[in-house]
Amino acid sequence: MNAFSVLRLLSADSFTPGPVLAEALGVSRASVSLALKSAADLGLEVQTLKGSGYRLAHPVQWLDEVAVARELGAAARFFDLKVFDQIASTNSALVLAAQQDAPSGMVYAAEHQSAGRGRLGRRWHGAVGDTLMASLLWRFNVGVADLSGLSLVVGIALVRALKQLGITEAALKWPNDLLAIQQGRAAGKLGGILIELSGDTLGPSAVVIGFGINLHLSAVTTEGLTQPAAALADLGYRGDRNTLLAKVLRELSMLLPDFEQHGFAPLAGEWEAMHAHQGAAVRLHLPNGSAIPGRALGVAADGALRFLGDEGLRLVHAGEISLRAVEDSAPGAGT
Repeated sequence: MNAFSVLRLLSADSFTPGPVLAEALGVSRASVSLALKSAADLGLEVQTLKGSGYRLAHPVQWLDEVAVARELGAAARFFDLKVFDQIASTNSALVLAAQQDAPSGMVYAAEHQSAGRGRLGRRWHGAVGDTLMASLLWRFNVGVADLSGLSLVVGIALVRALKQLGITEAALKWPNDLLAIQQGRAAGKLGGILIELSGDTLGPSAVVIGFGINLHLSAVTTEGLTQPAAALADLGYRGDRNTLLAKVLRELSMLLPDFEQHGFAPLAGEWEAMHAHQGAAVRLHLPNGSAIPGRALGVAADGALRFLGDEGLRLVHAGEISLRAVEDSAPGAGT
């Protein structure tokens, strides 16, 4: 028995006696107590009161496959969602599943990742219930070379989904970050995107699309971060992760087939309208630690950044390069 078996039976509103939990799970009271000792490692605080039992210090909205399918409606036919209590990395697990011929539309979501990854190998932080962490396998008939701009398309899906939920203060940062906007300025990172591709030059290709979005910020979520973070709760969102996941998947089910047919070019204008640093003074940070000042003019038809520096206009592809606004001086955190 793991901690999640007990945690799912707890409420933040009232205490549940240990004997009640033990009977519901068919285990001893000692097993319940032992399982709950690992709750802190998951970023959850469990309160105990002698004679009354256990309760959660803060409510958790658990991921639910049935609830997501219900929210998806007719679009549920495009996806096969599996929710894990714990997993090393949804992206890594889904990459392995893709190599074993898992079908397009497979989705892995997790309450807790022990080795969540972001762009450039950075760690992805997230406490149970604080963050939506999911990965989608999508198979394309085109080759990997024809998928330029895919991370930007996923960013559009995230912002579109948030707008449907009443969140209008979200913007994108090239090439794969989701930012919160407050008082007209980027106030912190809401989430990020990780794309992992495999396939032949001429196709077909398989892509694992990982995304994480902060709903709340706890000490576990912010531990070790080197840039400002933000959460949907800061922007007034009080909904649950199941609704958010369904909205994102529905947008991807519409955007990805169009992207396969027409590429990124038709979406470039929409992405630029969502870009937090469109036309702004920025710095390109290079792998050798140097930074190049300039201005972000937008994106090209293949998703490359149009960057105007002292040496003129250049097209910048993601690679090992990151973009930051002039006022941002801290190193970037993982996505």
